[in-house]
Order: sequence, then C-alpha cells, then structure tokens
Amino acid sequence: MRYNSLIDRAFRAIRCFVHVTNVASSEVYPTWPEQALRANILAIVSFALNRVYTEFYRAQNLPFDITNSTQFDQAYIHGRVIFDSISRLVDEHFNDYIRRRGHVEPMFAQYCSGRSVTCRGMSQWGSFDLARQGFSYMRILQHYYGNNIEIVYNAPQGRVLPSYPGRLMRRGSSGEPVRTIQMMLARISRNFPAIPRPEVNTGVFDARTEQAVRVFQRTFNLAQDGIVGPLTWNRMRQIFNGVKRLNELNSEGLTAEEIQMLYSPVLRWGDRGFDVRAVQLYLRFYSLFYPAIPNLLADGIFGPITDGAVRAFQQQFGLTVDGIVGRQTYNAMVNQYPAHYNRLSAEQRRGIYPGRAFSQGDSGAKVRELQQLLNAVAPYVPAMDIVAVDGNYGARTTEAVRAFQYYAQLPLSGDVGIITWNAVLDAYLHRNEMTDNPATVRFAALD
Repeated sequence: MRYNSLIDRAFRAIRCFVHVTNVASSEVYPTWPEQALRANILAIVSFALNRVYTEFYRAQNLPFDITNSTQFDQAYIHGRVIFDSISRLVDEHFNDYIRRRGHVEPMFAQYCSGRSVTCRGMSQWGSFDLARQGFSYMRILQHYYGNNIEIVYNAPQGRVLPSYPGRLMRRGSSGEPVRTIQMMLARISRNFPAIPRPEVNTGVFDARTEQAVRVFQRTFNLAQDGIVGPLTWNRMRQIFNGVKRLNELNSEGLTAEEIQMLYSPVLRWGDRGFDVRAVQLYLRFYSLFYPAIPNLLADGIFGPITDGAVRAFQQQFGLTVDGIVGRQTYNAMVNQYPAHYNRLSAEQRRGIYPGRAFSQGDSGAKVRELQQLLNAVAPYVPAMDIVAVDGNYGARTTEAVRAFQYYAQLPLSGDVGIITWNAVLDAYLHRNEMTDNPATVRFAALD
C-alpha cells in the first residue's frame, strides 16, 4: 500500500546494523537462550524506530533521533565489543519490527532490566526466565505487550527525510503536506476544542485551515501568522504525538486510513494518477519559458515524455537529473512558479493557474476569472448552476466547482488547485465539443 512509503522514512534511518548490535550487546547477555535474544532484539529495533518515526526529538527541534541514555532510550556504548551470537540474530531481524494490529507505527516497545529497574513493558531478565521455560520469542513479546501485536517482517530500507516538507505552507498552498497539517490539527482539536477542526483530506490550505493554524499558534505560544514553517510544523507534530500517545505503550496508534496519502511523495516512470497529472501541468507551465521542456499532454501517465520533461526541468534549475519527482524537484516546481507567473503580462496571465489554490472564503480577480470560466461551461455540465461573477468564492461557487469535478471525474473537494483549474479551462476551450461524456474533458489547458 502507498502508506508504506510514508513509514519507510523511520525504518531507513535508525535500522543501522551497528546501532542495534551495539545496544543489544550492551543490554543483554550473548549466552541467553536464543528466543530471549530474539525478543529483546525486536524490542530494541521497535523502540528505536518509534523514536525516529514519530520524530520524538526532531519535533522538539533537537538535532538527533535517539540518545544513549537508558533513562530515556537505549544503552549505546561507542566502540564496545560486539558478540557474534547477537550480531547473527540482529542480521536476521534487521528489517523486522513490532506493531499493534491495526496500527501503522512501530510500537513503543518499552523494556527494562526487570531487576534494578522495573517498568510497564518487557522485563529483560523476565524474558530470560520465560525462554528457559520454553517460550518462543513471539510468546515472550505477547506476554509483556499483549496478544494484539504482530511482527512486520522484511520492511524496506532507504534514505530518511524529515517530515517537514521544506517549504512554507500558507493560505492557497496545496498538496500532501497540507493534508498532513489538516489531519494533525483535526486530531489535536479533540483535546483542545478551541482549535477549529479543519476539513481533512482536501489537501488545500483554506480559510478554515488557516484559522486552525492561527489558534494552534496562539495556544502554544508561537507567532500567530497562520503560516506553517518548521517551528509550527515541529510543534504540531509534537502535540499530535502527545495526544495520540504515540510514544507510550498504550498508544492510540495511527491507522492506515489516517496516513493514507492523497499524493505520492515520489513519482517516477510508470506511475499514474492525479499527482502525476499535477506535475505534468506544472511542466506545461514551465514549457512557456524554456524550449527544452516540452508542452506535454497532462494525461496522468508518467511515461518517457514526462520523464524527459522532468529531466529538462531538473537540468534548467540545477537539480539532480534523474527523472524522479521527489521533494526537491516538486518544491522547485512550486517555489519557482510565482516568479515565472509574474513575468507574464496581464493578458498572458488570463486562463493561467496563478500558483495558489482557491477555496471558499477567497476573493479577487482570479476568483472572478474562475467564475467566468465556470459560467461558460455550466450549460454543458449537468446540475451545474450559474454563479455570480463577483470575485467572492462563496458557497454557490463551491457547489459549482463540485458539480464540475463530479462531471470531470476529479476529487470532489470544492477547491480549485492546478488540476481543477486547468480542467475548467480546457472545458471552456473545448466547450462546443462537450457532451454528457466526461471523457471529452481532455485536460489540455495550455493549448
């Protein structure tokens, strides 16, 4: 499932063979029964992954993922002797971790010695005794953590990235980071009712999301600008972890539905969908300025032409030329957009997506232009009403947008991002060909 790519970032960083073998060699004895060693190694891995996945320290603006203090984390002793028996078992469980059924995040597998220190989690010496009684490592783990746990085997590895997307999120921003903000604020608002609950899963930074951000910032003593930068993001992440108890044994947990991504964080040859179409539309815009970037069809299929266009964009903006749309390439597409849009004359800007999403509560000349386009295609779209061309994005404009999105088989958000904007424009340009068949909306908006 796509959400695996989100949780991979935790599994990539801390699953360092040296770290796990060092901690295991520091905390348990190599002569212990094999089943006890396996149980302890899985707990060590899961504990560490939980710290990384939830960004426990990073969310506090600290420049590390885990400490070597047993008061808080795990006993890592630099340069210590590594035992062969432990190293062999770590090699077997290097990509495995514990989670509760129905949860996505690695479980906070708290443990302690069980002699000098006791805790609510696993007793290491207790695991030794259970193994001598014939318990398997799974039965040992269930004894301490409950029967509703499972082991995820052979999880993928790779490079880790911080969850902060690397660009400011503000009114009119759109995409996966905005959806994450909305998801976190919606859950936080249950514990802090003064924070208005934004609509989740739109991925558009609308007026309600902005208000929720401002109240969050006021509640937690941050600058009340309604903009989500690294400080607000990290604080939001920290509070979200707290209300969900993600760093506790009795975690509320994260479900797949909560973190299911609207848009893939990395796009490459062979991918399909709305996120690919959005990238293609950005590339079409840049083709107005750079002849090397082709004016490609925004069909939502990442094929050879899209791959070539991405590489041309990356070459033009000094990025790694690999044809892959990751965070750096996508951020460049978004961040460079306003400056290029402003290079166009007023006449050239007509019909061109302005680089920010629109939603209920917005106003201005571009909203007026959108309303004019909507009215032009309304006679061809079932259940789509004419709206007042007043530059105010109200309830009637929202409903007209939803009706169009239903007709064009787009997500029914009622918001207008780059995909909906260009679909409306394309329908306007080809309105004489429109029937009750949505396939006639071809998304060739800049033709």
